[in-house]
Amino acid sequence: MTPQEFDAFYAASFSRLTGQLYALTGNWSEAQDVVQEAFIRAWDRRRTFDPDHAPEAWIRTTARRLAVSRWRRLARGLHLAGRHQHREPPTVEPPTEEHLMLVTALRDLPEAQRSALVLHHMCDLSVEQVAAETGASVSAVKSRLARGRTALAARLADRIPTSAEGKLSV
Repeated sequence: MTPQEFDAFYAASFSRLTGQLYALTGNWSEAQDVVQEAFIRAWDRRRTFDPDHAPEAWIRTTARRLAVSRWRRLARGLHLAGRHQHREPPTVEPPTEEHLMLVTALRDLPEAQRSALVLHHMCDLSVEQVAAETGASVSAVKSRLARGRTALAARLADRIPTSAEGKLSV
């Protein structure tokens, strides 16, 4: 990929990837940071990126791994400092109320289910692509998707107001 092609790739995918990582992390600033760091790492590898071989998946996977590494370092640091308090990281209000409800509901899910749901439904990856990106089997991804959808529907049903007729009023 030439520098010009990489710039075009960056411009076309940065916002989308940041939105996807926001859904995974629940923190807008964190999502921007890890996506930016992933693009910095990709810059050195741009010559090997083939637009036909999903460079966006490489960025997304790298950003997701960076976020997990940051969470682990933070958890280790808090443990070493003797702080056993669980603090909710500050969040930035999303553009819409619906987006906030979705991210909040996703945050309540186990990480494996949340990743499968975001990668499949928000990133439009096939079950096989989700399996490849997460290192899980296809059957495990299908199971995570089914369980995640059920749990997410229950969490969203508690948050979405209904009208007098019992229909959703979003």
